[in-house]
Amino acid sequence: MRLVHLDLKGAAPRVSYLEEVFPLLSQLGANGILIEYEDMFPFKGELEILKSPYAYSEEDVERIQQLAELHKLEVVPLVQTFGHVEFILKHEKYQHLREVERFPNSFNPHVPDTLALLKSILSQVIEKHRHSTWIHIGADEVFHLGEGMDSKNWMSRNKGDTGTIYLKHIKEVLGFIATQYWGLRALMWDDMLRKISVGALRGESMETVAVVAPKPGVSAAPTCMATLAGVVPSARQEPMPGSVGTRVLGEHEEPQASSCRWHGYDHYSVLCELLPVGIPSLAICLQTLVNGGFTEETKRKVLDTLGFQSMQLEQSTCEGRGAFPGAEIYHMVEQVNGHLKESILKALEEESAVKGWFSPYHRKRQFGNPRNMESFGSKVLKLHEDWESFVRNLRAHLERVYFPDTVEEWMEENVNLYLDQLRGLVRDYR
Repeated sequence: MRLVHLDLKGAAPRVSYLEEVFPLLSQLGANGILIEYEDMFPFKGELEILKSPYAYSEEDVERIQQLAELHKLEVVPLVQTFGHVEFILKHEKYQHLREVERFPNSFNPHVPDTLALLKSILSQVIEKHRHSTWIHIGADEVFHLGEGMDSKNWMSRNKGDTGTIYLKHIKEVLGFIATQYWGLRALMWDDMLRKISVGALRGESMETVAVVAPKPGVSAAPTCMATLAGVVPSARQEPMPGSVGTRVLGEHEEPQASSCRWHGYDHYSVLCELLPVGIPSLAICLQTLVNGGFTEETKRKVLDTLGFQSMQLEQSTCEGRGAFPGAEIYHMVEQVNGHLKESILKALEEESAVKGWFSPYHRKRQFGNPRNMESFGSKVLKLHEDWESFVRNLRAHLERVYFPDTVEEWMEENVNLYLDQLRGLVRDYR
């Protein structure tokens, strides 16, 4: 399985854009989509409070699956079941389920309502993905586990630690899935398992697949694989009861891998990267997985598929117009990152007539010599006009791919931060 992980906690694309992207992902070697919906899922009933105002409809979720099937992409829904649940625990209604009252990151696994809520969430998501053979339960980065009073009391009474709390909760989640949805297999991230002893892992009966996902530049995978391999009866069989399973690869087996495009590190963070901007690096990752390395042949396939003439990996740049969905956004974001801030700061800080005869002091008091102002006025007005025209075009392209909340946030964080300074200067000049 070569999965592309669409993490929709911010910057969720419109379905019309996924319609363009899915054939490209398939062409590049993906055979599955891991979808972390968060608040983009069309929750119903008691759970409706979790929905974003721009959440996908039930018809959208069905359409996404139809598109995936059309392009031979298996859909694996991801439901966070322990950490990364800010989109749930930010609501006052569920505040009592926090591990630590101040922080909305992680569930308190000792409150019965936690498992009841998770069963309800899992049921709604799984029911809308009846053709999926896998469910991903997340379970990574359970921050502050063991710091709540309920956990401290439990560890004291049971002579346990955070590892036993973690495994107990995950086992309950997996038990629900196994009981209610026969044949549905579970995936989970491995980072919390790395901290637990082999002895503790052996003592639990869990049937799941741990996806090794080391952070960039950290070669934790071999250690983790060796640890988990110690509790898998055979490297060639699916995980069995009595073991924590991972696809420990036999010599002729294909890797199971996930190539991730984060849209935000958590529910509260700023946007990380827009999907069209990440497509070139995603293409390289997928083709490297397919070919077992980044060869000249791999590079040529990526260039041909994306419509570029050349690429410089060290500089993270691609030359050429590009012919992939969102290529216009890719180039325009490059322009923003490379020139917007620089050109505006140059106009504001390096122009002597602005610094000497049109300072914040002059502007506040509307006091200036027209002779000096005219020496920089035409340049500043032209710069402003050019960037406003560019930004209108960029916004139009972004609105075709993203919902209004994403467009506003991206513009606020990346454009308005600098353009508003130029707008203010022009307003005062006029």
